Amino acid sequence: MRIAVNTRLLINSKLDGIGWFTAETMRIIVGNHPDVEFIFFFDRKPDPHFIFGPNVTPVVLCPQARHPLLWYAYFQWSVASALRRYHPDLYLTPDGYMPLPCTTPTLAVVHDLNFEHDDSYLRPSHQRYMKRYFPRFAHGASRLATVSEYSKADIAATYGIDSEAIDVVYNGANSHYTPRTAAQQEATRLRLTAGQPFFLFVSTILKRKNLHGLLRAFDLYKERTAAPDKLVVVGNRAWWQEPLRSTYETMRHRADVVFIGHADVGYLADIMAAARALVYPSFFEGFGIPIIEAFSAGTPVITSNVTSMPEIAADAALLIDPHSPQSIADAMQLATQPEVAANLVAKGHKQVAHYSWERTANLLWQSMMKVLDRQ
Repeated sequence: MRIAVNTRLLINSKLDGIGWFTAETMRIIVGNHPDVEFIFFFDRKPDPHFIFGPNVTPVVLCPQARHPLLWYAYFQWSVASALRRYHPDLYLTPDGYMPLPCTTPTLAVVHDLNFEHDDSYLRPSHQRYMKRYFPRFAHGASRLATVSEYSKADIAATYGIDSEAIDVVYNGANSHYTPRTAAQQEATRLRLTAGQPFFLFVSTILKRKNLHGLLRAFDLYKERTAAPDKLVVVGNRAWWQEPLRSTYETMRHRADVVFIGHADVGYLADIMAAARALVYPSFFEGFGIPIIEAFSAGTPVITSNVTSMPEIAADAALLIDPHSPQSIADAMQLATQPEVAANLVAKGHKQVAHYSWERTANLLWQSMMKVLDRQ
């Protein structure tokens, strides 16, 4: 059997949520199925550690697909041509992109439809592309997979797709995320915040991630408590516009906000384990991987009461209204109470047991086999 895989997001030191999904699931699936030939489609020379076994053949296609016009050229021309050339039994696309029409049996993973619900979440060019093509991708694929029951219901309702044709495979947490000793946590705090406790925000800075709401909440928290706590922000500034810019510039306590940009996974795991709490007040998520990474690290979680986040966190997090800085600040104060924090950590440890990349890979493989069973 030959399976082609869209692996364009496997870029060393630049993995985002979908990149981690692709890397972790394919590492396991390739290892579990040495008798299967995998053709990995990259848009640049791949890092060797993404070639997960001798049964993987890397193929570099042009152009590098980082803009809607290039997405179109890459998938409609290069990937379409490669599928005709290699004639795989199945095409797996972990980010949902595919050539149209596509005669190869296809499993498309659609993580969420945030772009269908708010036109301001993405750059206008990206928004237009996603809204134009993702309905076509969803209907053009043989079967769909997604990462939460929330996203499954949303895809079915928004695109009019039978829910029986959509499988939920969830996400996992990277193995780097484990509790750290008290001494290790203190060393991380000394490095980051001169030893002061800190709340943590982890995400590429996009509008829907709601950093501006968290900044307002952090000011409220500081004014109420006069605590020495810092706010550590990990993530690249993909979006630094209004109201985020003005919110930050008018903060009374902006000197206590620490921006560190991108952090590699080992360092980020250290930071996560040393945080007083992860604050994840997103407006929209298909899953929310940092939630379970915090659970794995033994860190309390504050997250939103909308979209998939209550499903993923269950009762192991403090749920807030992401539109209310006061709600976020209230939860931050609550998370500083030792009994509350200890209870959240214990519940998080139980909740994260439901999620692993091994489970994700096995469910994804089952979904792939459902596609082949139809042929």
